[in-house]
Amino acid sequence: MSKKIQGVLTAIVTTFDSEGAFNPAAQRLQVQRQLSAGNGIFCGGTNGEFFVLNEQEKLAVTETCVDEVNGSAPVVAHIGEISTRETIRLGKQVAKLGVDAVSVITPYFVPLKQEELIAHYRAVADAIEVPLYLYNIPARTGNTLQPETVRALASHPNIIGIKDSAGSYESLSGFLKAAEGMENFNVLTGPDSLIHRGFVEGCTACISGLANVAPKEINAIWARFHAGDIEGSRQAQENITGLRTDLYSVGFPPATVKKAVSLLGSDVGNSRYAVSFSAEEEQKIRQIVNQYLQ
Repeated sequence: MSKKIQGVLTAIVTTFDSEGAFNPAAQRLQVQRQLSAGNGIFCGGTNGEFFVLNEQEKLAVTETCVDEVNGSAPVVAHIGEISTRETIRLGKQVAKLGVDAVSVITPYFVPLKQEELIAHYRAVADAIEVPLYLYNIPARTGNTLQPETVRALASHPNIIGIKDSAGSYESLSGFLKAAEGMENFNVLTGPDSLIHRGFVEGCTACISGLANVAPKEINAIWARFHAGDIEGSRQAQENITGLRTDLYSVGFPPATVKKAVSLLGSDVGNSRYAVSFSAEEEQKIRQIVNQYLQ
């Protein structure tokens, strides 16, 4: 990759048809919706329902996103699996599709020592031909990357950064400190609540699930910051605080985000997560979106 990935990458939803199968045409529309707001694409992540997609679907989602973007914005694909073997196998296939980088979640279900995480990531980085971002989301995996582990991994020439979705400034600041002096290693924010603060502290990009619902509003945080309008960026962050707080209180945030996108009029299908929304909850989501975005 010739340059840093900067700005907003939307953790894009995976679109399904009425039968629950992947819907490539609808996926392309969602990609275009994000591109028109100035956002890049992060596909196959938690908002993309990666762990309820089979391997061929993961590849199809990535291929569709890369093709639709057509080089006009960065595309990062998530490839993390429970085992090193399966992560490498999927990663090799994804690397052939033209992504700018891949993101690798810590193995989940199995508790790992820090040295085991180092061995896992080095093996994956050695095996694939595209740059790799570490992906820290301990609430979902049970494994936490420690800052000293990240600094050790940052010396690998094919590991270019970390996406931190731990959810706290303390976690993010620990990784920013670990990355000091590492010119070719970048920190990306995961929580929508920390986008502005992340940019101010030195993050190069954010991965935003809420951008599925509010693509322009999320992009404004970056656009104003990048233009030197720090106060404007802070205000743009404040503008989405209520939306995030109220929307995420309804249910599991990725599923709630997808339902909100659907209620905004996009044909993205239902989530495969084992969640459901009552009529009252759908009405609440509709009211929240109307309050903050219209």
